[in-house]
Amino acid sequence: MWRDESVTWQVAHRTLGGIGELLGQVDAVHGLYYLLMHAVFQAWDGGGSGAGGAGALWALRLPSVAATALAAAGVAAVARRLAGERAALCSGAAYAVLPPVQIYAQEGRSYALVAAAVVWATYLMLRERWVAYAVVMLLGCWLHEFAVLALLAHGVGARRARGWRWSAAAVVALLLPLAVASARQAEQQLGWLGRPSWRDWAAYGVVAAAALLLARGAAVPRELVRVALPLALLPPGLLMAVSLVHPWYVDRYVLYALAGLALLAGTRLAAARGWWPWLLVGALLVPFGWWSLWLRTPESRKDDVLAVAAAVRERARPGDAVLFMPSRRREWLLSSPELYATLRDPALERTPAASRSLQGTELPTARIWARLVETPRVVALQDAADQPLDPYPREAVKRQTLASHFDLCSVDEVRGARISVYARPGHCPPDRTTTR
Repeated sequence: MWRDESVTWQVAHRTLGGIGELLGQVDAVHGLYYLLMHAVFQAWDGGGSGAGGAGALWALRLPSVAATALAAAGVAAVARRLAGERAALCSGAAYAVLPPVQIYAQEGRSYALVAAAVVWATYLMLRERWVAYAVVMLLGCWLHEFAVLALLAHGVGARRARGWRWSAAAVVALLLPLAVASARQAEQQLGWLGRPSWRDWAAYGVVAAAALLLARGAAVPRELVRVALPLALLPPGLLMAVSLVHPWYVDRYVLYALAGLALLAGTRLAAARGWWPWLLVGALLVPFGWWSLWLRTPESRKDDVLAVAAAVRERARPGDAVLFMPSRRREWLLSSPELYATLRDPALERTPAASRSLQGTELPTARIWARLVETPRVVALQDAADQPLDPYPREAVKRQTLASHFDLCSVDEVRGARISVYARPGHCPPDRTTTR
């Protein structure tokens, strides 16, 4: 379980009133998803095994697994309508094996569900079922509002249809309350993002080149190109362009765009003659298979909150303080409440639930300093050494107090985290004092 999944777990376990209070402050964009997961955990909480149990992880991730299967079926349905049965089989399979799709198929976040909604809305658009189209599209947008970019992709082929225009207008109108709420939260929600990097542009360029190449020639029906190519290119391209001014781009926010690439690839493969296309597919399946296996390991994630909790449990002693540096890393222990309850959190002023926030609120710098200097031993949870340090005063006083009043006894790296144990001078075990 990595940090974003931990957020899902702990928010979904709040009361409905508590979730509502949180969404008024932050994370409104994920509100519908949290309510869905609250219902899932009410129905089945993984057998009461806690966040670290296999049952809890199944409960957390099962909606994404089901949504990915549903999205692959939707891709197949679109391809069947536009290019036939053989294209349907190849396109659905192509979508399912794409590595980014597999990442979010096994993650307790909303992106697989958003992709399923957009894909089936695409199918309903082709069927001209406009009321159903509007409902499904609105569901996707309320799961994550950047799904609205799919409306622009649909508009390339359907803008002249009166039903689409009315449906699109209804979706936009009914999305406005969420858009207004999330706009107010944008700075704290997305303030950590920078403008798209050269790697982002390079990845987009590769996908765009592949999509344009696959769309060429008579092998792919023109109607399918009019549906698939805008879906593959417009949502990520527009979000990256906007992010030059307002940095909002993350590739998972437009995961559904890969359905367009899968439609083009599957249809082209279905129309291929001879042995060489299948040889190419076979060659690609080797690295894809290796990647698929790697994606199912903890090493494929930025961090592992359960591994961090286990390491803290092993190192902490009764009476120890736990210090989160930066404060947002409190998430590493919030999904292990039985462990967190045994440790003192000297920087914490109000808990996440009491403060209607994700990680709680912290004390003023002077009180953090006063509490720390009275503490005999501190277990500090920090980002990996290659990550930048937060410049905020509370974070600075934590670092300064540890440096001036404590010896560093040990440092251990645990998948995206550093666990540092500090003690008052002269109180580290003789063989564990670490030079700073």
